[in-house]
Amino acid sequence: MPVREISVSLWRRNWFWALLLTALVFIAYAQVLRAGFIWDDESHLTRNPCVVGPLGLKQIWTSTQAVYYPLVLTTFWIVHKVFGLNPLPYHLLNVVLQAASAILLWRVLQILQVRGAWLGTAFWALHPVMVQSVAWITELKNTQSCLLYLLSIFFFLKWEDQEGALSRSPPRRTGNRRSLLPLALSLLFFILATLSKPSVVMLPCVLALCIWWMRGKIRWRDPLALSPFALVSALASAWTIWEQKFHARAVGPDWAQTFAERLIIAGRAIWFYLAKLLWPHPLIFIYPRWDVDSSQLIAYLPLLSAIAGLAALWFVRAKWGRAIFFAAAYYVISLFPVLGFFSVYFFRYSFVSDHFQYLASMGPLALAGAGIAAVGGRLCQTPLELASGKDAPQLSENESVAARTKLFLACALGVLLVLLSFLTWRQTAEYRNLIALYTATLKKNPGCWMAHYNLGIVFSEEGETDQAIDHYRQAVALRPDYAEAHYNLGRLLVERGHLDDAIAHYQKVVEINPADAEAENNLGVTFFGIGRADDAIVHYQKALEIQPDYAEASCNLANALIAKGDIDDAIARYTTCLAAMPDQVEAQYNLASALLRKGRTADAIVRYQKVIELNPDNPDPHANLGSALLTEGRVRDAIAEYRKALEISPENVAALSNLGWLFATSVDASVRNGSEAVILAERADAASSRSESHTTILRILAAAYAEAGRFAEAKETAQRALQSANVQGNSELADSLRDEIALYELGLPYRRQER
Repeated sequence: MPVREISVSLWRRNWFWALLLTALVFIAYAQVLRAGFIWDDESHLTRNPCVVGPLGLKQIWTSTQAVYYPLVLTTFWIVHKVFGLNPLPYHLLNVVLQAASAILLWRVLQILQVRGAWLGTAFWALHPVMVQSVAWITELKNTQSCLLYLLSIFFFLKWEDQEGALSRSPPRRTGNRRSLLPLALSLLFFILATLSKPSVVMLPCVLALCIWWMRGKIRWRDPLALSPFALVSALASAWTIWEQKFHARAVGPDWAQTFAERLIIAGRAIWFYLAKLLWPHPLIFIYPRWDVDSSQLIAYLPLLSAIAGLAALWFVRAKWGRAIFFAAAYYVISLFPVLGFFSVYFFRYSFVSDHFQYLASMGPLALAGAGIAAVGGRLCQTPLELASGKDAPQLSENESVAARTKLFLACALGVLLVLLSFLTWRQTAEYRNLIALYTATLKKNPGCWMAHYNLGIVFSEEGETDQAIDHYRQAVALRPDYAEAHYNLGRLLVERGHLDDAIAHYQKVVEINPADAEAENNLGVTFFGIGRADDAIVHYQKALEIQPDYAEASCNLANALIAKGDIDDAIARYTTCLAAMPDQVEAQYNLASALLRKGRTADAIVRYQKVIELNPDNPDPHANLGSALLTEGRVRDAIAEYRKALEISPENVAALSNLGWLFATSVDASVRNGSEAVILAERADAASSRSESHTTILRILAAAYAEAGRFAEAKETAQRALQSANVQGNSELADSLRDEIALYELGLPYRRQER
């Protein structure tokens, strides 16, 4: 066959297998395209100020807002600008990147002359362990960095392969130097990969391993070529360690393992991940966190066996031993950053996670593909390969056996790929939403306190308070020192009116974290809610000791001081609060009322006017402003404010009674209006028949009747008010009513202006 026809045939075949691989990936991940956002998507995308505003690209690349994934956040920023927060484009991007990485991995394995390259790639692309990386939008960190990582390897191998540089024989002497462009592109893609996720930092070691695999040795010039990669790796590693400690806050008891304990974790993790590749059941979003006992010698056996296995493979000179060593070394090297030697925030929940082995799994799965291809190739050798001259008569029989064996292997491998695709498709269903994810997690890992906590958040946001409380209770039962769960549980219990129970949980929060100003403040609010103002004041003051500029605590402390009658200190606290939060309506209103009580009427008027400016549709500030203006002698302005209050709320008792009293008792004849006073007072009486202020309103109604000339009704109403005042023990009001009754008996209205 002509060379050109062979080339076209090979091109078509490669396209067929690439399209088949892509189709299988999209079929396996079809359910993902209907999924939503899940855990951590909030902080990285849906509520990330760098992505959805008010910050942007500048802050992504110049501030810690980007954590250490600036290129991933840039991708999110671009997709958000085009598609908003529709989850479909983000999921589709992850699936596309998975398919693209699979095709690129296939090509890299071909360059490395790995047998069964397509099969090994298909195992990796379709394996259910990869679901966490592809179905979780936040793990664009994995899928994007993987593609860039493979591009870096691809171009490095292209650079090394110039003039036969990767062959075991010396390169041909052509007189031309190798182009540095592929090497530059390799370095560029490595930098971009680290900016997507620093887990790729082991690439320099991987490249050295690839050189060893192809050449059988490392030459003295190779470290020079790898040195820029090593520098990038060192910088990215140092930055990641710093970020995890000081930004992600991976410090404290959850990360306080000794070196011996970290060795044990590393050994267990190596075999744990390998076991999940061999038997992917159960796959759990959050695996149980291991208890590690460094005093048990058997605990070191996994790590020792892994080291011994690698050492033994190194000394095996057979081709199969070399291949297994290459895959095993790649696997361990790629896992190294997440084996527990360095603190990772996720270790708070578990020391292992499926997405940690996304890159590392390529080694064992490619080895599996190569092994099957080697065995299958041996079983399916052609008769000419199997037969010697004397066996020639048996060729037709051998051809038939080889054909049947090929068919059997093809069917078996097809079934295996379909099975992997089905397992992946089924696993993706767990990622459709948060409830599905955490419910599935708890089914397989009932002790996952984090899942209970996050379900509590989900149900709370959906208004399912009882379910949220139940999950928070289970979270704190599993992890008693979980301050966040105690805090959220306390908040929901307050909403439910279970204040004593809420206090217990808030107290637990401040016991765990004495520097939690917000918990101290909420504890004060809860104490105040059950009438324990003194205890509330103590906790408000603690909150302000922790955070002196805590404006909300200042306002709450002022409220408690008002309840204790300490008006002067309350005014000072309200002033402090409003200096930080000038638009806090409630604080402005309370300060105005306190100033009015202290006789600082002019200041109170200013504050009431500010309240009305902030919230013009509230009738109470208008009514109280009317009273303040009346105190200042501004009668017409006071009447106008009372009428504004009644326009907003026709049944506002304060405005009805105060305006009625003014119309009934004013010394200014031009202000008095008996008939309107009666209407206003009767409406106030109807609206407040069961309130504590009803006695005062009866007094106003009596005065209105008297101003309208209805003295009999005035006397009868005033006597009812007197009887009520006596029951209440209000002697001052009772004395005033007796004087007014005497006037009504004489047919005289009351002419004393109050307030």
